[in-house]
Amino acid sequence: MRGWWREIAGLVLPVACGGCGRPRTELCPSCAVALRGTGPSRVRPSPEPAGLPVVHAAAPYADAVRELLLAHKERGALGLARPLGGALAAAVEAAAGPQAGPGGRPLLLVPVPSSRRSVRARGHDPTRRIALAAAAGLRRSGRPARVVPVLRQRRYVADQAGLGARGRLANLAGALEVAPGGERLLTAGRVVLVDDLMTTGASLAEAARALGAVHPPFIRGIPHGLPAGSAQREFEQRVGAVIASSPASFGINRNSRGSWIVAGGEW
Repeated sequence: MRGWWREIAGLVLPVACGGCGRPRTELCPSCAVALRGTGPSRVRPSPEPAGLPVVHAAAPYADAVRELLLAHKERGALGLARPLGGALAAAVEAAAGPQAGPGGRPLLLVPVPSSRRSVRARGHDPTRRIALAAAAGLRRSGRPARVVPVLRQRRYVADQAGLGARGRLANLAGALEVAPGGERLLTAGRVVLVDDLMTTGASLAEAARALGAVHPPFIRGIPHGLPAGSAQREFEQRVGAVIASSPASFGINRNSRGSWIVAGGEW
């Protein structure tokens, strides 16, 4: 009900830019430019949690971008879902890489789940809403994509605000799981974990762990039970995409995008 009221109120009440407060527009041109950034980049927090997928972000989490995310998440500016989804879609494409020709595997956007109490308090699930907008934008551009919300919280998780990197890792360790039947859905395309924001990387690392329990990264083209030398070795790295990450994480790129660590060796 709360989400319905916010959408109706947005049609009749004066609006202001969620990024800078400019009147009569929910997103002004200058804040739209800030949201697009200079193009998606790989981002890596420091310290980097074990198991963190290769993550791409559209823009640094600062100034107008920060305000836009907060306006959508906390202040009910639901009309921002589409431009935020556009920024996420760009990061998803950067993370997943180019499409392998027409009719290629669809992108499966798996959002990091919000807690039920957060969804009740806000009246909506911001990450899922943005993921749906991103998938719609990808489809409009000709890239098959859909949202597959298979992750759920399996235990209580404390509010992350005020927790440092170690505290967030401890708070989230083992907190997520794949819902029954989700494993089957994950086999239908290229999985990309998505969230609105990455700070320490703890949420994405835990989401990757939960997915790996039922859908581990694999070497495409190698039938199960056959030795690795019997087919082409092509490792599908777990990847993630977010709208924003801390400005410092944009400068931490110790390895190239094409260099993966697999079973103790570089791939």
